[in-house]
Amino acid sequence: MGTSEAVLQVFCRAVPRLCSTDSCFSKCDPIFSSKYQLKCRKRRVSRYMQLLSCSGMQRSRIGNYRFWGIGNGLFGNMTVGDSWIQSCKCQQAGSISGATTEDENGTWFVDSAKKLNTINNMVNAPNALEFQDVQQLKQEKEGLSPNGTNGTVRDAFHKISVDSLEDEAWDLLRESMVYYCGSPVGTIAAKDPTSSNVLNYDQVFIRDFIPSGIAFLLKGEYDIVRNFILHTLQLQSWEKTMDCHSPGQGLMPASFKVRTVPLDGDESATEEVLDPDFGEAAIGRVAPVDSGLWWIILLRAYGKCSGDLSVQERVDVQTGIKMILRLCLADGFDMFPTLLVTDGSCMIDRRMGIHGHPLEIQSLFYSALLCAREMLAPEDGSVDLIRALNNRLVALSFHIREYYWVDLKKLNEIYRYKTEEYSYDAVNKFNIYPDQISSWLVEWMPNKGGYLIGNLQPAHMDFRFFSLGNLWSVISSIATTDQSHAILDLIESKWGDLVADMPFKICYPALEGQEWQIITGSDPKNTPWSYHNGGSWPTLLWQVS
Repeated sequence: MGTSEAVLQVFCRAVPRLCSTDSCFSKCDPIFSSKYQLKCRKRRVSRYMQLLSCSGMQRSRIGNYRFWGIGNGLFGNMTVGDSWIQSCKCQQAGSISGATTEDENGTWFVDSAKKLNTINNMVNAPNALEFQDVQQLKQEKEGLSPNGTNGTVRDAFHKISVDSLEDEAWDLLRESMVYYCGSPVGTIAAKDPTSSNVLNYDQVFIRDFIPSGIAFLLKGEYDIVRNFILHTLQLQSWEKTMDCHSPGQGLMPASFKVRTVPLDGDESATEEVLDPDFGEAAIGRVAPVDSGLWWIILLRAYGKCSGDLSVQERVDVQTGIKMILRLCLADGFDMFPTLLVTDGSCMIDRRMGIHGHPLEIQSLFYSALLCAREMLAPEDGSVDLIRALNNRLVALSFHIREYYWVDLKKLNEIYRYKTEEYSYDAVNKFNIYPDQISSWLVEWMPNKGGYLIGNLQPAHMDFRFFSLGNLWSVISSIATTDQSHAILDLIESKWGDLVADMPFKICYPALEGQEWQIITGSDPKNTPWSYHNGGSWPTLLWQVS
């Protein structure tokens, strides 16, 4: 619970409602929290039993969207999850290799070169695996179980296994750290020694570093997060062009790489430089809209966890925040308070039919506005910006809660929609045709629960369930208390579809058949139930566990 409480403090002042009256968070509603924690614990037991017989190793992408469950959302109070970079190396020193119980009296054998016997419950070998600790656990548990010894053995194995997994996860994370001029500045997106085609996975991605950064903050290792924030801020002002066109000021890079180049005029000497990618080299050439939003959120997290507010008070940091806000709040042709973006401009960075007003961007936008409001220094130059920020927060939250929400009641309303309404008080404001409601949705929607749809545009509602957008809507409180409860109720009800054996589906359902061909352009990486098209992303658990 210590880690959970630490993470809760990251943003509680930015969103006071979440820490006081909002009962959808476990800090305020322990009964609600325990219901979901119980489900997680049941799954941890089954996963642990599988680990006992495993001798292989599974490694995953290290950065955001391929990382272990940190265990806490940035705004909510949640439980610490298991490490999803799972390893089952059977080590003689740190864990038991093939340990079993012979009888109910706690006689142990270790499956190694020689078996160890016990006499009167005393182990006569040096590598008996902390027998005194196990005995102490046994005494604590005997009053809770009719078979205290078996429960003690399971608890001992679980503690040792979890510690081993967490230690290896940290080892892998530290192996992925990138250094610039001798200081850590981030972690690479992926570390796969079996792959020779790294593409840009050896770079530090803004969005991918977020869960890594939160993990370092909870560990008390603040330097790498501080360096990451300040160095990416320097990249914000770099000139960025593609085909003689430059995007708006304030755009944060999608990623950067540390390169070693020779000094001018002296080929024997070298220097390190940061080489950013603002989308001009990315697959699809799409600018990362979410990078600046994640950067603001991490900046707020750093200040809350470390207590070091000097970073956010720096003139260059204040300027960086304002540039991002002006870029996002700039007037345009859109009639809606939501951000209009192209396909592939966020976590789903390939063509997946999310162009328009995807939920993920809107929930991150709302979170970034809340965090920025807490960090902006009160001065004459910020008055107009803060006023525009507050106005957008109100309009954005109403828009999402009112028009993106869907449950059985809402589906029945859509079925009765009149179309082609021309008036200021039209019910069907976006001219949604009832035939858009897919048959899968009617069968899939539970009686209790609901969620926020993935996208909304004129005459179009994307009814797919997008996990990150819905989870972050709960974390940031852009969803109401009742809606937050309903989203988690739906996740619980549809656990087999969204979580199953390899959590967590990035979206549901997957695009298949002709729909997949048309929307993705027959993308071979996004075939049904893989990658962005309904694929499993364990990193999403840090926002739900």
